Amino acid sequence: MHIYHHIDEFVPVKNAVVTIGTFDGVHIGHRKIISGIKELADSIGGETVLLTFFPHPRMILHPEDENIKLINTISEKADLLDQLGVDHLIITPFSRDFSNQSPEGYIRDVLVNKIGTKKIVIGYDHRFGKDREGGLNDLLRLGPVYGFDVVEIPEQDINEVAISSTRIRNALLEGQIELANTCLGYPFYITGTVVYGDQIGRKMGYPTANIVIEERYKLIPSDGIFAVKVKVAGDIYKGMAYIGTRPTFNGIRRNIEVNIFDFDKDIYKQKIVMEFHNFVRSDIKFSSLEGLKEQLAQDRIDVMQLLGE
Repeated sequence: MHIYHHIDEFVPVKNAVVTIGTFDGVHIGHRKIISGIKELADSIGGETVLLTFFPHPRMILHPEDENIKLINTISEKADLLDQLGVDHLIITPFSRDFSNQSPEGYIRDVLVNKIGTKKIVIGYDHRFGKDREGGLNDLLRLGPVYGFDVVEIPEQDINEVAISSTRIRNALLEGQIELANTCLGYPFYITGTVVYGDQIGRKMGYPTANIVIEERYKLIPSDGIFAVKVKVAGDIYKGMAYIGTRPTFNGIRRNIEVNIFDFDKDIYKQKIVMEFHNFVRSDIKFSSLEGLKEQLAQDRIDVMQLLGE
């Protein structure tokens, strides 16, 4: 897959079949759309082009809203789309100037002149241009003028996509990992850098890799213990992850850490990927260190049973 970080980098391709959207999660609903554009491109000897925006439009239009959390970082989204066989991914920097284009100007300058759209696959509720005035009717009206066809995604499919995205976010925030993974079609994961921690886990016999995620907009699941698989330098290990404030130690700051089973390598400053497979239990405050250690021993047994030995 070719990735472009600005619309100006893209050179029009033959018979471009285009779709547009945030595609957050790249979940099973999105995959149905992507499968459709691939089939359409194959039928006309064309190539698929997915146009997305970063930062997310709401981050620019509503900067005061700090509650915007996305299922994927932009790099994770690109990896997932690459796995699905999209030919071209255009990541357009979203700005107020971009949002202030007239609907026809957007169609003419971006979709036609910049991308060379021959077919556009779009939802009935897709909005674009200044004050979101543009929509499906504009595309249908101007398609014959500029030489492209419009394929409407049925309302039912669009509603399923929207419901799935909301359902996935809510499920993750409520610790319903299995439900989120079913809707995604793959295990939810985070990508982060291992940093030095307080060594609390090591002192208890459960050394953990403390993970920092640079992208503040990345959605993090609820606090608790999780059964996970960790990808380190191409290898995959089982482990139990912890998200929380360490209430037993009167902590305040929220931490993400993982005890990787049968692992003793130095991975400080390395990037790792952590897949969430099961929710094990909620985060609780223990009355003693011994009580916490006993629970961690049971957690490890539970995690191994969930992941399969």
